[in-house]
Amino acid sequence: MGPHPAVAAIRLAVRRVLHDLLTDLSRTTDEPREPSRRERTPSPLVLVACSGGADSMALASALAFEAPKLGIRAGGITVDHGLQPGSDLRAEEVVLRLRELGLDPAESIAVTVGREGGPEAAARDARYAALDAAAERHGAAAVLLGHTRDDQAETVLLGLARGSGIRSLSGMAAVSGAGGRYRRPFLHLDRQTARKACMVQALPVWDDPHNADPAYTRSRLRHEGLPALEKALGKGVVEALARTAQLSRDDADALDAWAGQAEASVRDATGLLECAKLYALPPAVRRRILRRAAIEAGAPAGSLFARHIEEVDRLITGWRGQGAINLPGKVVAQRQGGRLVIRQG
Repeated sequence: MGPHPAVAAIRLAVRRVLHDLLTDLSRTTDEPREPSRRERTPSPLVLVACSGGADSMALASALAFEAPKLGIRAGGITVDHGLQPGSDLRAEEVVLRLRELGLDPAESIAVTVGREGGPEAAARDARYAALDAAAERHGAAAVLLGHTRDDQAETVLLGLARGSGIRSLSGMAAVSGAGGRYRRPFLHLDRQTARKACMVQALPVWDDPHNADPAYTRSRLRHEGLPALEKALGKGVVEALARTAQLSRDDADALDAWAGQAEASVRDATGLLECAKLYALPPAVRRRILRRAAIEAGAPAGSLFARHIEEVDRLITGWRGQGAINLPGKVVAQRQGGRLVIRQG
């Protein structure tokens, strides 16, 4: 008899991602190697980011099962944010569980969480910085993350509430980070499947109290917002939001590619943006070019919101002699002689 359906589902999701990773790695090989050299090449290492919760523990168990069959080394990292009493002890417990699964290396990394952008954003930034550093230190080919379809739906709603553009509505990518470092195998699986997989495998899990704390926006959305939507609209809201994320991502990718191709055609010989040529572009393409130019000038991407780009856009579409626009990062945008100048103030 085969494994429980929930266990089979998580293993299949991980197996597909590992196959994709191996394919990507084979494509990046610059030149063929001699057989003897190929034998000496170490197997690629894949790390799993594990908090000890059901999603990441299910992911860790699936990685431990599937990786050896494909000649892949599997390891695990847990990040201690230091935000709760005894967090260091819990992190060490997670490391022990990872080692019991056969993951090596398995380690805990303590981080200091700042305040910029709010507690959730600051914790996320600290976590990804630690994972990036661990991946570099161990030479990992990829880091697997346990985000589920439910997490994707929450991300889409948060973007919608902020009034963000289509890129924000596209949620989390299945592959992201420098060189495609981060992989999310569970974006098409629901949270309950991961929890069920842990239960039938007798894997102990830890439920982070922050996930139920109404002080956090995502927690309120998870326990109040989404249930209210399902009550009003019926079941299937989570699936529909996740599907919206994928459709939005496809559209955003296409518009980004269009903007990248169009940018060279709207710059003059000195590299300045020509307002008349920008005006002729569709708004979605034009604003992408403006956003990219602002970031290149030094505006932090995370602090550059739609309202900032709309103000710069009015220098092109609603020009009445208005003055310079101040952007985050001390960047200034102003119109001069039919050209748009975006630079450090």
